Amino acid sequence: MFPSWIYQLIIDAPPLILAITLHEAAHGYAAKHFGDYTAYSLGRVTLNPIKHIDVFGTFLIPLILKLSGSPFLFGYAKPVPVNFNALKNPKKDMIWVALAGPASNFIQAIGWALIFSLMLTVGADELLLQMAKAGIYWNLVLAAFNLFPIPPLDGGRILVGLLPRAVASKFARIEPVGIFIVIGLAMIGVLGQFWMNPLIDASYVIIKQFVF
Repeated sequence: MFPSWIYQLIIDAPPLILAITLHEAAHGYAAKHFGDYTAYSLGRVTLNPIKHIDVFGTFLIPLILKLSGSPFLFGYAKPVPVNFNALKNPKKDMIWVALAGPASNFIQAIGWALIFSLMLTVGADELLLQMAKAGIYWNLVLAAFNLFPIPPLDGGRILVGLLPRAVASKFARIEPVGIFIVIGLAMIGVLGQFWMNPLIDASYVIIKQFVF
């Protein structure tokens, strides 16, 4: 029998790696669709997870949150480079490019829910059932986290695209410190209680309505 942490790693790693990989690839594909070939030319529109791993975001942030006792663990991959000025309509198209990542996670969550339902029907092994449940959970966590409206997260970029230009320009200036604001909010529990939990709970309700 595996040690508990290895068993948990076997359950969590495949769906989490897939979730991160498809999230970033979706950004790159959307950017290419709207006219920016930067990510495509750098080989970032790919399903190779190694291309998307970020040491700080993928490993160190979850470790810091774990050690700090944060109720939520999350991380992020290496952001796909996007030249917004190369988009056909930069202000409008950046919304769709940013939205592509979280949308891919929500679609994956639905996919894992369908797999879980099918596995229940055929009586699949418990480990596979737990992996499917992890696939639902991690994709909803990534979608909710990335939709938080602080740049450089996707939600922040969506908000920049929606705001009037003068306001958007000022709001975008917090991007260099945005991730540290998010980490701080996570460590004191605000991010989880007032953003992550409500979005994840609502997403579970929606998925149950359509799948189960």
